Amino acid sequence: MRRIVLALDSLKGSIAAADAVAEIASGWRSVDPLVGTDLRPMADGGEGTLAAFAEAVAGATRVPVAATGPHGRSVDASWLRLPDGTGVVELASTSGIELLGDDRRPWDAGTIGFGQAIAAALDADVQRLVLGIGSSASTDGGAGMLSAIGARILNGSGEPIGPGARGLRDAASVDLSGIRPLPSGGVVVLSDVTSPLIGPHGAAAVFGPQKGLDAAGVEAANAALARFADLVIAARSRVPVSAGARRANTVPLGLRTEIPGAGAAGGTGFALLAWGAALRPGAAEVADLVGLRAAIARADLVVTGEGSFDGQSAAGKVPTLVAGLADAAGVPVALVAGRIARDADTSAFAASVSLTQLAGSAASSLAEPARWLRVAGAALARNL
Repeated sequence: MRRIVLALDSLKGSIAAADAVAEIASGWRSVDPLVGTDLRPMADGGEGTLAAFAEAVAGATRVPVAATGPHGRSVDASWLRLPDGTGVVELASTSGIELLGDDRRPWDAGTIGFGQAIAAALDADVQRLVLGIGSSASTDGGAGMLSAIGARILNGSGEPIGPGARGLRDAASVDLSGIRPLPSGGVVVLSDVTSPLIGPHGAAAVFGPQKGLDAAGVEAANAALARFADLVIAARSRVPVSAGARRANTVPLGLRTEIPGAGAAGGTGFALLAWGAALRPGAAEVADLVGLRAAIARADLVVTGEGSFDGQSAAGKVPTLVAGLADAAGVPVALVAGRIARDADTSAFAASVSLTQLAGSAASSLAEPARWLRVAGAALARNL
């Protein structure tokens, strides 16, 4: 019997990872009823990270939390408590771009809700935190998050700054003396990008346009992030590192804007480094959690994918990580994506399927993702 591992990320804003792998498996079985399918839904720190942990860890429980969303209104979110005392918090469900729909707010979306969820987990005495920071709606440098866990970020008049990149432009002072201490086991941050904070490859330049920033806005946001970074670095030098950070060996050797991942989530990666957290590749951490390496070793074929496979997919995204694991195990791998960019390198895959091409248009594939994932599964079963 042929055995297939299905390890896809969510198709952002369209279908969750767990549903995506189930639909492909259903389509495959319509052609090959005897196939053995091993479903391993994945995430990279963005949307679906909480669900991946909930499915992989027995005894995980969701804890509801009310948070301020990127639009300034309350959202009903949750964080995850694991049996070992770890708390898992996902930025996407509190401050994520999908919460805005088509209403992008490049200057006013912030991360305060993410910080509120972190504070709620700390209030519940978690021993360790795992934070997924993909799918951000904002470019606020993590200022909202920091303020929610005790930082004071003030404008020139001594008042707290407003939300988002608009407020960040007014930042004149940062005080980290009242920030919450890290839990005893430290804080691990799952990131899906390796961008620095500022510059041509930084948070504003790379991700600002998809959040609604035009060219002038990118330049202004980049300047605001640079000024904010100087304030944070100076403030960090005045505050002793928490005992939790020391014990977890998570303190970076000098807080710098060029640290890979500092530009993740509109600069929230940098803010978390300032707190004392450690940045980790999100897809690799989730792969370890769900036992993906062992599953691939038993497989005859692996299928992976995500919503949009493009040039950014090579930088820490799920399909590239899965393809590397499959290659190391000598197992062929196929790609299923909502969209495959023309310039994307698909040479690592034995086959690649675009739902947009199958459906005839992006609108059609987005309207019925489950249907087209089943079609994709059946197509792969006939051709591989």
